[in-house]
Formats: sequence, structure tokens, C-alpha cells
Amino acid sequence: MGEELEFFRIQPREVYSEAAFWDKLRRFACRAGQELVEKALWLYYVLQSPTTPVWAKRVIVGALAYFLLPIDLVTDLAPLVGFSDDLSVLLLAVGTVAAHITPD
Repeated sequence: MGEELEFFRIQPREVYSEAAFWDKLRRFACRAGQELVEKALWLYYVLQSPTTPVWAKRVIVGALAYFLLPIDLVTDLAPLVGFSDDLSVLLLAVGTVAAHITPD
């Protein structure tokens, strides 16, 4: 995720890794819904951009870490509402870093 954010590493790494991100998207994309997947991908790609400021990357790392949490406020396995908390966190992050989201 870049040199500037090296100190943001959260243990265990396998839970909060790029591979874990893609795995969760693959496993839960249908249940999570298009909007959540879209916002998660927006944030992921903004995080990869070298022009994104560090403060925005911190916001994104926090939101994506919450998305990857194995346990959260509303369990992801609950029908209909399981990903509502994840979507709320991602939407808040998108709103915060919106100026850095580009069509590229």
C-alpha cells in the first residue's frame, strides 16, 4: 500500500491484505451488492494512486480495513442487512476523499 503508510500495517497481515480484499469481494460480491463493490473498488484504486494525499489514504485504509474485518457491528452473513454497516463506512470514506476519485 505504499511506503508512506508502512506504519499502518495491522496484524494479522493475512486478514488485512490485498489478497484478502480480492477474496472477500469474490466471495461476497453478489450478497454485498453492486453499490458496495463499486465503492470498495473506487477506494482501492484511489489508494493505489501516487497522487492521493496521505490523509486520504489513511481514511481509505480505515474504511477498507473495516470492510475486511471478520467480525463487525452487523454480521455480513445476516440476510438483507449484513453489509449495511460496511456500505455506510465505505460511503463515508468516499464522501471524505471524493475530490481524489477520478475516472482514471
